[in-house]
Amino acid sequence: MTIIYDILGIGNAIADVLAPVDETFLEKAGLVPGSMTLIDRERARAVRAEISPEVEAGGGSVANSCVIAAQFGARVAYLGKVSRDEAGQKFASDMRESGVAFPSTPLDGRMGENPETACCLVLVTPDGQRTMLTYLGACTQFSPEDVLPDVVSAAKISYLEGYLFDPPHAQEAFRRAATLAHRAERQVALSLSDPFCVGRHREAFRDLVQGHVDILFANEDEICALYQTDSFDVAADLVGQ
Repeated sequence: MTIIYDILGIGNAIADVLAPVDETFLEKAGLVPGSMTLIDRERARAVRAEISPEVEAGGGSVANSCVIAAQFGARVAYLGKVSRDEAGQKFASDMRESGVAFPSTPLDGRMGENPETACCLVLVTPDGQRTMLTYLGACTQFSPEDVLPDVVSAAKISYLEGYLFDPPHAQEAFRRAATLAHRAERQVALSLSDPFCVGRHREAFRDLVQGHVDILFANEDEICALYQTDSFDVAADLVGQ
């Protein structure tokens, strides 16, 4: 297949919601300034009702990287799961307006029964500190069926987001994407994303890195967590073995 995209990103599709708050808001909510807390749908709705957002835009680690790459002139596509709701429509619109193709099918079903589109409520205090509340919602429903063979085969590099690796079906989706990419003689890149994420799935990550990944992005904490060593040099040597 002819190469259409320089990069295909696969990751958590999250709507970023930035809102100014004061310190007393964080205190009343029991939040530690600068922290990130995972929340459920009910708390996301409750907090959303108490804030006045200044910015609402599509986000997520690899999604943001895809937008930046498109701004630099790369041909980019992105696969991620959103719901068929207002936030999901906004995410899709933002990606496409940024020059990123977004062919993913929204999560079907009657509203209220399926998870809503994921959101990250970014609470910004006057000192510029960001405190984040993240509802993962629909993005965790990404499955092997969401890996589109024609899109993977048309991309020079498929770039996988480690944050998406928690659900077993997402791990299967990563392996499917890597298999399809290599079958088409394309490359696969992986971001480890977070040392705690690595710690939860160390063996599965190692298997993915050893058998399916051509390009690995990791900071010192992440790579050392992957190979359970305090030495960056030791960990770096183990990547290629």
